[in-house]
Amino acid sequence: MFIIEQTLIAYDHAMPNIGVPEIGILVAVLAVIAIAVVLVVTAAARAGRTSVTHMTTSGPLPPHDLESALRTLIADGKQIHAIKLLRQHTGLGLKSAKDAVEAMAAGRDHPALARLRPPAPALARPDLATRVRELKAAGRTEQAVHLVIGETGMSLGDAETFVRTL
Repeated sequence: MFIIEQTLIAYDHAMPNIGVPEIGILVAVLAVIAIAVVLVVTAAARAGRTSVTHMTTSGPLPPHDLESALRTLIADGKQIHAIKLLRQHTGLGLKSAKDAVEAMAAGRDHPALARLRPPAPALARPDLATRVRELKAAGRTEQAVHLVIGETGMSLGDAETFVRTL
């Protein structure tokens, strides 16, 4: 008990002017500082997310725009945002989207990224009449008849007539 009394006496001598009102003011000042810090951090976080929020909420992006948006995010070091954007626009799972973004960052190709590119144009195939003429010229008339049946659905007699007239 004696030690507690000595401590209280020493406390009274060290801080004689601090009472309940002073402690209340100190707590209020600390609360205002804490609120200011939270507001600054929140504003900074929102400023950093603006471009990603705009890209993800503005509807589906065309594939070439999506690929360029992903490249921009990766270049800015925002791979997590790139993964999120890729998942939202393609429906990929988390692992597939992560692998695709990592491949893009490393300059490699990934099957999920191939879906973003337009398909290669189909090679032009000669029309049916040209192919039938080529088969006839090679002496493969029966194959020419079957080709006509397979592509047009003609009867055997009609297909033979078509091949003969060419």
